[in-house]
Amino acid sequence: MSRTKKMTLVGMLCAMAYVVMLAVHIKMFNFLTLDPKDAVIAVGGFILGPLAAMAVSVVVSLVEMFTVSETAYIGFAMNVISSCSFACTAAFVYKKRRTYAGAIGGLALGVAVMSVMMLLWNYAVTPIYMGVPREQVAAMLPTVFLPFNLIKGVINMALALMIYKPLVTVLRNTGIVMPQKNAGGGKFNAGLYLFGVVLLAIGIAALVVVNKG
Repeated sequence: MSRTKKMTLVGMLCAMAYVVMLAVHIKMFNFLTLDPKDAVIAVGGFILGPLAAMAVSVVVSLVEMFTVSETAYIGFAMNVISSCSFACTAAFVYKKRRTYAGAIGGLALGVAVMSVMMLLWNYAVTPIYMGVPREQVAAMLPTVFLPFNLIKGVINMALALMIYKPLVTVLRNTGIVMPQKNAGGGKFNAGLYLFGVVLLAIGIAALVVVNKG
């Protein structure tokens, strides 16, 4: 892929991630918000690699900070850490193993890495942001932050599995992305799509249960 096409695709991914963030913005636990932009960023990482996923994460989080975010630079930093932990991890694994198993394994590892990273960073930063004792935040880690990040991760993993092949097909038909050997198998995989649908249903069900609780 030429440099111009790469820059064009990065710009398209940034726009797509920002639009889906605006379109689907679900508040949880009063101050945490869930959106599906990480699915787009992860797919971008599958196509262009971990560095591209990082670039899209930074750009989208920066634009979000100046347009819709209410948490300023702290929200920007946390968004970048969260998106990079998920999408860059998934892209790195997929870069090493460009198969459906590599995609699933990379996304699953991305969910785990993101959840752990956000527990650490919420423990460090949230007391400053919220102005509450660190002990209070520590008590919220297993009951608030961990469920939130797991649900967010599962939903974004499911969506990434569902949109990857259709998006790549469109990009290949338009000539932006060239066909590659061993890049996710080739033909549409109905089983993988069904797995994504099941994961999405689980994530949404967990979201409903947690919000009601």
